[in-house]
Amino acid sequence: MNAVAAGGIRTPDQRLRVFVSSTLKELAPERRAVRAAIEQLAMAPVMFELGARPHPPRELYRAYLDQSDIFVGLYWEQYGWVAPGEDVSGLEDEWNLAPDIPKLIYLKQSDQREERLDELLARIRAGDASYVGFADAGALADLVTADLATLLAERFDLAGRDHRPLGEPPAEIFSTEPVRPPSPLTRLVGRADELAAVSRMLRDDGRRLVTITGPGGIGKSRLAVAAAGEVAESFPDGVVFVDLAPVSDTALVVTAVANALGIRNTGDRPLADKVGDALARRRMLLVLDNVEQVVDAAPDLISLLGGSSSVLATSRVLLRVRGEQSLPLGPLPSADAVELFTERARAIKPDFELTDDIAVDVATICAALDDVPLALELAAARLRVLTPRVLSERLDHALPLLVGGARDLPARQRTLRATIDWSADLLFDPERELLLRLGVFRTGFGLDAVEWMADDLGNVDAVNALDALVDGSLVREQDRGSRAWFTMLATVREYGRDRLAELGLLERAQQCHAALYVRLAGAASSAGTWQGQVEKVARLLQEHDELRAAVDHLVAAGRFDDVAELAWPLYSFWWGGGRAGELMAWLDRLLEPGVELTERSRAIAEYCATADRYWRSSDASVVPTMARCAEYFQRVGDRRGEALALASLAVAQFAAQPPDVEAAEDSSRRALSLADEFDDAFGGAMVGVMLGRAWLGRGRIDDAVRQFESSLALARRIRDTLGQAVSLSHLGWARLLAGEAEQAQQCFREQLLLASTIGHEEGIADALEGLFSTSATAGDIDLAGRLHGAAEDIRARKGLPTRSPFSFYQSYLERVLAGPEASRFELARQLGRDADLSDVVAAALN
Repeated sequence: MNAVAAGGIRTPDQRLRVFVSSTLKELAPERRAVRAAIEQLAMAPVMFELGARPHPPRELYRAYLDQSDIFVGLYWEQYGWVAPGEDVSGLEDEWNLAPDIPKLIYLKQSDQREERLDELLARIRAGDASYVGFADAGALADLVTADLATLLAERFDLAGRDHRPLGEPPAEIFSTEPVRPPSPLTRLVGRADELAAVSRMLRDDGRRLVTITGPGGIGKSRLAVAAAGEVAESFPDGVVFVDLAPVSDTALVVTAVANALGIRNTGDRPLADKVGDALARRRMLLVLDNVEQVVDAAPDLISLLGGSSSVLATSRVLLRVRGEQSLPLGPLPSADAVELFTERARAIKPDFELTDDIAVDVATICAALDDVPLALELAAARLRVLTPRVLSERLDHALPLLVGGARDLPARQRTLRATIDWSADLLFDPERELLLRLGVFRTGFGLDAVEWMADDLGNVDAVNALDALVDGSLVREQDRGSRAWFTMLATVREYGRDRLAELGLLERAQQCHAALYVRLAGAASSAGTWQGQVEKVARLLQEHDELRAAVDHLVAAGRFDDVAELAWPLYSFWWGGGRAGELMAWLDRLLEPGVELTERSRAIAEYCATADRYWRSSDASVVPTMARCAEYFQRVGDRRGEALALASLAVAQFAAQPPDVEAAEDSSRRALSLADEFDDAFGGAMVGVMLGRAWLGRGRIDDAVRQFESSLALARRIRDTLGQAVSLSHLGWARLLAGEAEQAQQCFREQLLLASTIGHEEGIADALEGLFSTSATAGDIDLAGRLHGAAEDIRARKGLPTRSPFSFYQSYLERVLAGPEASRFELARQLGRDADLSDVVAAALN
């Protein structure tokens, strides 16, 4: 086993660390699969997912390698980025620097590998590393799981290690990473001139706003994604994709952009200000997809752009804002239309050949469909059961009738609507009804959601019906880890909703949709343990656009108690994941004058609306409101609610001016005792830290250290990522206040390693602030300044509170600013603000 260097980071339970080496973008699904496999075996994945560079700097991955026990290499086609002044890519350098530890190598099948990667693989094959090929992410996950399990049994002494239970919540619950453009599953056919034009506008002409316009189904989104890929290197702060298709309310556009940017809506200040601050000094490309339905919000949105950021928008209409440069997108040229149809046909029937006779039929089909890409794809899907000649004849008879029924639409839009109508008419009645109902989902749905929506369709197999929709290209399957996930294009979804409205069935479908999410929230709320709740809430968090749709419908229908029940199990998790502001907006609607609520719903709404305020306000109403909520939950026997209310009451009492430390300690003890009765994990994750804070406030540092250590051990046992980070942060500050600067540094460094590995930038900011304090204590002003500046930059970019939540931190900062090296500190502080985050993390870990 690798001997960890002096000062190296090591978890108290001595978990094995697995270093994962690969290129980032081309193997993103595989990296997710490998992370899950490593975590399933209670090991710690070491993989850096932050920073604007194509590969992290040498200092960072050297630090990571030095602290790893196993090396896993993933390779496919690309050799990777070679930094200026370097002879090899970061990918090869990681292999060169890897210490003498077990190495597992996995090679994805390909015949288009770059020459330098082939040379590296030849070197690897000549060594003693384990080496195997794989086809896809699922197969890779199975291989890695089996290989690591074998390696554990053969090579490592696991005596004394803490084998924690499986089921750690996904990092996405607490991570607020930006949303990157989707990876297309098919190549872009045609559009070479348009792609070059959009790329030139963004990259060479320096246009700040480029809009691709055209009717639905014409290929705007596909072109935008391709163009974003072409110009990505011109935007060092990255490309962020904002899907506005699920957004119908212009007031929620800024929320959608903030979510895509990874900005936390904590409710402490206007979200638009946070977005503006985050973009102020960035050169970033925002891809805004489907702007037409919220086009009235375009001027306000564009006004937020700062620094050198640009926008690439897709819309059926012009945004009509100053500085807009548009590119109208029309049908494909005839030859490209035939090529697209042929390619899609071969995806369905691999033996499809474009003979002279068939070419005539295909050309007729393309002309009948106005060479509109989506219409061509829908028609090609019918080649499973129809020949090109029969398809041509059917279109010749069906389209004139169908098109004639929609004269209020533009000509090409009528053709697309008619093509979808024609595709739907080929379905059996239950399949067609299911298609329309699925149109109420804003983003996508799982198989259980399909079964729920099909429940009253009679004797119909939902899986078979869904299979028919997928076969017809009306529904598409997407990769979402181990869970099947399905989506509909915006034009097909729009068709479904329109047809439901025409038939008088839209309200009923929306009620069914909302009932699904009320049921899922109820299942989360009634889970017997904290970990059981985590597993169920993880799904709700992944489907937050559907939750928002459900809430909108419930509020419109006056079903306010259902809104409260839906929100209740989400509060703690949305607070931790930076979505508390949106949750507060939901519940504020329940507390408006005239709204009738049950006593339970009012207690839930008051608790959630009030609990967040104690972090940033000494409002005298917080303590009595929390006490009233705790009394209600106690009276009705809701122990989880009572424990949560008491824990929040403790923090409110601690934050009061002056702090009521004795009362805070009493509330914490009661909450911890209550939580331990039904779920000690809940106590460790949610309450134990509160008690430690109260002891810290009373100067009982030794007691605080023991409590934080206990909370940390418990968070590790239940694999609570956020709980580990919070416990490490508090333990670090307690150690520092006790005069144990070296131990404090170890806590903050482990917190930093944990946060950077899962891409959680708020945790990185907290850890950097802790390390600033230890560096300032040690007299390293240059490092202290860089760490503080980098933390400030993260807080500005992510919309976090501008000051650390720890009052201790402010005292260290004030001492530095009042000291003799304040000017030197300010210079280093600016360097930290402008530095690549990966450089700062590397400096902190080294």
